[in-house]
Amino acid sequence: MLFSLFIFGDAHADDPLPKWMTEEEKAIYEDYLKGRPEPLNTTPPDVSPRTPGEFEEAQAVIVTWAGYSAELREIVRYAQSAVEVYIITDNQSSVENYLSNGNVPLDNIIFLNAPYNTVWVRDYGPQSVYLDGTDELAFIDWDYNRPRPQDNQVPQFMADYLDLDIFQMAQGNNLLTATGGNFMADGFGQGFSSKLILAENPGFTESQIDQIKYDFKGIDTYIKMDELPFDNISHLDMHMKLLDDETLLVGEFPEGVSDGPYIEANLDYLTSNYQTAYGRPFQVVRVPMAPSPTGNYPPNAHYRTYTNSIMLNEVVLVPVYGSYLDSDALEIYEEALPGYEIVGINMDNVIAASGAIHCVTREIMADDPIHIAHPRLFDQDHHEDGFEVTAAIHNEAGIDEARLFWKTEDQDEFTAVDMVLESDTFYAHIPAQPCLTEIAYYISATNANDKTISRPLVAPDGYFTFTVLDDEETTGIQAGQDGLRQNIYPNPSQGEFTLSMSPSNTDTRLQVTNLHGEVVYEDVINASNGETLKHINLQHVSPGLYIVRLTNAEERITEKVMIQ
Repeated sequence: MLFSLFIFGDAHADDPLPKWMTEEEKAIYEDYLKGRPEPLNTTPPDVSPRTPGEFEEAQAVIVTWAGYSAELREIVRYAQSAVEVYIITDNQSSVENYLSNGNVPLDNIIFLNAPYNTVWVRDYGPQSVYLDGTDELAFIDWDYNRPRPQDNQVPQFMADYLDLDIFQMAQGNNLLTATGGNFMADGFGQGFSSKLILAENPGFTESQIDQIKYDFKGIDTYIKMDELPFDNISHLDMHMKLLDDETLLVGEFPEGVSDGPYIEANLDYLTSNYQTAYGRPFQVVRVPMAPSPTGNYPPNAHYRTYTNSIMLNEVVLVPVYGSYLDSDALEIYEEALPGYEIVGINMDNVIAASGAIHCVTREIMADDPIHIAHPRLFDQDHHEDGFEVTAAIHNEAGIDEARLFWKTEDQDEFTAVDMVLESDTFYAHIPAQPCLTEIAYYISATNANDKTISRPLVAPDGYFTFTVLDDEETTGIQAGQDGLRQNIYPNPSQGEFTLSMSPSNTDTRLQVTNLHGEVVYEDVINASNGETLKHINLQHVSPGLYIVRLTNAEERITEKVMIQ
């Protein structure tokens, strides 16, 4: 233990340790494990808590000033407008001067003098949870998988500083080894990790690990995906991120390159076996993985990932690398998160140590949380009764008011509608609108403490949208009956998909239109006594929802296809 402290006590001064375990650390790791102090509190909460998603409301972010000062300064510059920033440092005056010299104000910054070893606070920092029955904020801790004893004490230090309960994940005194970069949650009890969590805990069975995750974090569905061969730390945040409770952002290599096939296999496993909390398929947004300046990918280059970002209320900090793909990645974030401030910060100097923005930050979630669970409306068939909007809204103090705000694309102002509570669910309706109308909406809730939160969090600057489709065009013969039928796969697609059409004794007109009715593809499928397969290439169109329409002499049917 003393040897470990001697080696690593000042490693942060000029030569930051990487995220991975160094050869020197490997040599002393077994002795380090034997010499650890006894954990302080390994009893789980009385009732399993709720682990919020990182996309929910936050009050603060932690950074440890242990190298990469230029990058940390940019993170602080933009984070301080959204949350308080806790800077852990052993030289406050030096950091203050460095920030001021870079024109970063000292507003909303709290300096804390605490021991630490490295900059990678994501992996060893505290996990926020909400205790059942009180919604009280508390911290969860684990045994950090590196022989870095000062890092391992940061969660306890933060809990003491903020006067919060802290629980250390264990069975008895047998601590669970974990890292924050290899975990994400949807806010409804579903958790995600790579199978590193199994490999680093050989003393536990998988069912025991699942039980610990449930007892300490409320994770009742724990999804574990295969480790990637060329990700040397096996952390999920290097290629995957939840943007909200139904949207997965997933890194994408060129076909067949590097870890690309393994990521695709993991994604297929996830989407084939699991759904969102609302019983629906996950929405999947793809973002490229950037090559090196010479065009190489891992294992012949660093893991330049755009998913290693952090969401701090209305601000999203995204790593960039001076790559020609940076602008594409930022645009993908902007399209997926309308209304958020998307900020790119160059992390090319940091990624060589296998980390980026998410790895050097750790959010602290908000006090007095208002949790709005809402299955958002996607494009809807026209209906004379309008469109029902539902939400389960929870806060321990109680909800005094819930309102729905909506408008059409040609309106400047939102119309407010009071939501009615029935059987634990709030309801409201958007009136019927003409076909092809685009509708924007959001939900707002105020609790008994006069706190108001919206869903999306950035409303009214950002909001949900859907388009009213023409229900008259969906009155043809439905699948399972005799008559014209079609099937589209894959759906969603990257622009190329196959249309399978049932036999038709007359020629059939095929049209693909966008939601404004503009034709982007058309053809005629000749009459046939057998099933017809038609390969369609729409890689030239913008991502979004499109309508595939088949019309013959007797009937007309439509199907939706999502191009990503």
